[in-house]
This record gives sequence, C-alpha cells and structure tokens, in this order.
Amino acid sequence: MQHDLFSQTVDDAREPFQFSEAGFHLPAWLAADAPRLIDSVRQCVRVSPLRHFTTPGGKSMSVLSSNCGDYGWVADTRGYRYAQVDPVTEKPWPAMPNELRQRAISAARHCGFTDFRPDVCLINVYKPGAAMGLHQDKDESDFGQPIVSFSFGLPVTFFWGGLKRGGSPLKIPLQHGDVLVWGREDRLRYHGIKKLADGHHPLTGNVRINLTFRMS
Repeated sequence: MQHDLFSQTVDDAREPFQFSEAGFHLPAWLAADAPRLIDSVRQCVRVSPLRHFTTPGGKSMSVLSSNCGDYGWVADTRGYRYAQVDPVTEKPWPAMPNELRQRAISAARHCGFTDFRPDVCLINVYKPGAAMGLHQDKDESDFGQPIVSFSFGLPVTFFWGGLKRGGSPLKIPLQHGDVLVWGREDRLRYHGIKKLADGHHPLTGNVRINLTFRMS
C-alpha cells in the first residue's frame, strides 16, 4: 500500500493518513511550529549532549542520540533499557519541554489514542549516511501505549514492516514537520529508516531530527 502526498490539498494536509490498521501519518502537521520546537530540542541537547549509543554487540550506532523526560532510552554492551540518569552527565535527563509533550499528546489523540502521557522523548539526529535497521520498540512496560514520532529537517524514507522480521516493508516518505503515530495491533511492528541522503534544510542544515515519544 503506497500513498501520494501530492494528492492532498492544503486544507486536508493535517488530517491523518491511515497506512495500516493502527498506523497513521500526519503530513506537515508540525511544519508551522517547527522553528520553536527545534529550539526546544537544541536546549535539551545542551544539557545532555548527543552521543553514539553502542549496541549490546559493541557496534556504534550511526545516529546521534540523547533524551529528555523523566526517563531516557539508553543502549550499551549491557543492553537496551530506560534510565532516569544520563550515563554521560551522571545527572537526570533534561525535562521534556511542555510544548513538545503537548504536541505529542495532541497527535496521539488526533489518531484515536486518548490516554497517551509520554515520559520519554528519544532524540535522534541523522547525518548523511546514517540509518536505522528494522527493529521493534519493545523495551517499554506497557505495549498498550502508542509510539509518536516527529520528523524535522531532511526528508527520509521510513520502513514499515510486519510483526516478524523479514518480508518487503512499506516505504513511507517523510518530510519536514511530519508525524507518525502507531499502536494497538501495530505496536510491535518492525520499522526502520533508510540511509539518509545528503542535502540541506534551512532549519536543520544537513541533518534530520527525529523525536520519538513513548511511555517507559
């Protein structure tokens, strides 16, 4: 199933496109507020700087990461988990900016998830050549809660797979200001990001910023 963003009018651009049973795409939903939201992200990474996490197998991830919120998602040779303290600064993660939290809650509600209250915002920054292999978000305690994902900056292709590894994933083009929301029967779908192509965006330069909101 593919969809054509160019078939939408300006008036309906903020309406969700349902690309699976419980997966939704909100094109350009954050575009107008992007400068302010990106500034909030920059303030957070001044407190907890971006870094390359390491997989349990000892491989450095290609994306740069940090967190804000009551908890942060971390990865190292001990595994994947949530932690209240940033292992780099040895201090609590910066508080999640309220405007980010409220926009995530609003996006979830817009797609039918009315009880979402995120306590984690994973910040991933992609430079050209960075990618994210197909994976499940399964370190959370309650799979009944959705995932909300914001995209800013350079465009990229999002891979949407099945509940088991393998097969040919759906390819969804993501643009600056787009939001994805998924949950319920799709909560444990495999998903990933194609290698980022080089380019330039007036707000982010040659990078893509991805924010993933979750309940730990």
